[in-house]
Amino acid sequence: MEEASTTSPGSTGQLTLVEAARYALLRRIAFAMRHEMVVHLQPIGMITEVIERRLKAPSPDLVQVQEGMAKINSFSRAAVHSCLDVITWLAPEPGRMVSLEEGVRECISLLRSNFSFRGFALRDELGHAPAPVPRAGLRHVLPASLLLLADSSGAPADITITAELEPARALLVLSLEPTDGPAPTTAEPPYRPLRPQEVEALAQAEGMGFARDGDTIRLTLPRVHETGA
Repeated sequence: MEEASTTSPGSTGQLTLVEAARYALLRRIAFAMRHEMVVHLQPIGMITEVIERRLKAPSPDLVQVQEGMAKINSFSRAAVHSCLDVITWLAPEPGRMVSLEEGVRECISLLRSNFSFRGFALRDELGHAPAPVPRAGLRHVLPASLLLLADSSGAPADITITAELEPARALLVLSLEPTDGPAPTTAEPPYRPLRPQEVEALAQAEGMGFARDGDTIRLTLPRVHETGA
């Protein structure tokens, strides 16, 4: 006798939307992640070339060589830290919490250049928002929502992020407002746009609320209250 499937067509469709959104999101932010790693690796190669030239001199200045090696050591540590952090965008750390303001600024830091090339300025008007929230959920849903707003609107424009804190939840408000300015350098996204139903399904999978009204998106995140020992 065949065992009945416990997965309903509705849940299968929802899972498909979530996985499609995650894949599309990673494809969209792949260039930004690569840039985040390269920006820390490039100085190492440049300093290495300088040291090689100095070592080929008839009488190498060993003090300068030592200083160069110290710089390589410092940049290498920064590069390792950056690369490990980029990996967490691909494989989120389960249960990792972050303050709302830190999590939002991590996302903006990664995406700012990419959005700027397309004619969008990301404005952080969060203020002090120490509320702990799930880092993985924020890293998935916030970038996806920002991309959704940008993809469905013309550039140039400002996208402002504000927050409202309540005892049981945190509310992020993303507002897009067209501005006057030059045409963007890069208008077309490197991969297909995310669809609203995909972003909404992704938010639900991360335990977050998603609501869109024109050029405004509201994300509701559960606040996690830390308990004492």
